[in-house]
Amino acid sequence: MGEVMRGAMRLTIDDEGRTRVQDTYIVSTPVAGQLQRVSVQPGDPVVRGETIVALMRPSNPAALDVRTREQALAAVAAAEAALRVARADLNASIANRDYAQTELARAEKLFERGVYSDATLDLARQNARVMQANVDTAEAAISMREAGVVNAQAQLIGFEDRGLGAFIGNGSDDIPLYAPADGRILRVIQKSETSLPAGTPIMEIGNIASNLEVVVKLLSTDAVQVAVGDPVIITDWGGSKDLTGEVMRVEPFGLTQYSALGVEEQRVDVVIALASPPEDYKGLGHGFRVETKIIVWESKDTLIVPASALFRSHNSWAVFAVSAGTAQLREIEIGKNNGIQAQVVSGLSEGERVILYPSSGLSDGMRVVERTIE
Repeated sequence: MGEVMRGAMRLTIDDEGRTRVQDTYIVSTPVAGQLQRVSVQPGDPVVRGETIVALMRPSNPAALDVRTREQALAAVAAAEAALRVARADLNASIANRDYAQTELARAEKLFERGVYSDATLDLARQNARVMQANVDTAEAAISMREAGVVNAQAQLIGFEDRGLGAFIGNGSDDIPLYAPADGRILRVIQKSETSLPAGTPIMEIGNIASNLEVVVKLLSTDAVQVAVGDPVIITDWGGSKDLTGEVMRVEPFGLTQYSALGVEEQRVDVVIALASPPEDYKGLGHGFRVETKIIVWESKDTLIVPASALFRSHNSWAVFAVSAGTAQLREIEIGKNNGIQAQVVSGLSEGERVILYPSSGLSDGMRVVERTIE
């Protein structure tokens, strides 16, 4: 037998969850090249912009086939010929400038003697300036042709060239990859030295101490009962005491999943923020399993009957109440039911005794005696 009593009661939705870092950072290769062996380990602390988490070496140029090499050699020859033409143009421009300056000096002397007019002197000055401009243009053309020669020679560089590093300066030096945020290494995706294309993930970084949350995949029928702000109790996580949390978000998009028995289910992600201080869940990391109890309803003082005393009678809930050693069938109205306790709305009073797990052979008015367990 059980007793109808007043007390606290809560209705929870229980399910398994996984911890995760809210803001994670994926470190990827910035360029295509050779990733050097990663020396950092999962769990190592990192500092944003200071800790070097990986080293990369740019990849060498591809091998040149016969046709490509001949085309590159022809381009180098053409660039060198164009450079010689530019230098010849410079020599011609210098000669014309020197002649124009001599003519200008002669015109100035003749102008002082009154032989040349103002127009003739101005024409000589203009011609000297034009010749100087031609020299400047020729010098700029030489710089362009020299750059063209270097560019054409660069097309000849292949992966077998030992002088690549000397040709491009410090291009063969390792490129350091710095941590994008403070925190710890969560996992190393690519550990060994290997060639990778640009954008390949190398490792994942996150801050476990201050950025940990819990994600629970609830059945959609349960998720509709959960609201933002509902308190959560987190149990069976490995610590000595339960943790507290709060529902931060209920995703609006459901995903189809299959249970272990192959049953199709619609699951919804519910995100829970940890309310306990970080020192209470020390050791909890990213992707750890926990059990959650989301409190969707709670009352501090209500009338409660054991749920094991309930059964259906004439489309309503009923119990066998015990009065003077006699079982009395009584239909009642209940509110919330968490499977262990049920809220009594009407039909029972505090302190009344009810029969737990009533058998099918029990009927109204039958005399009963409480069973004692020795």
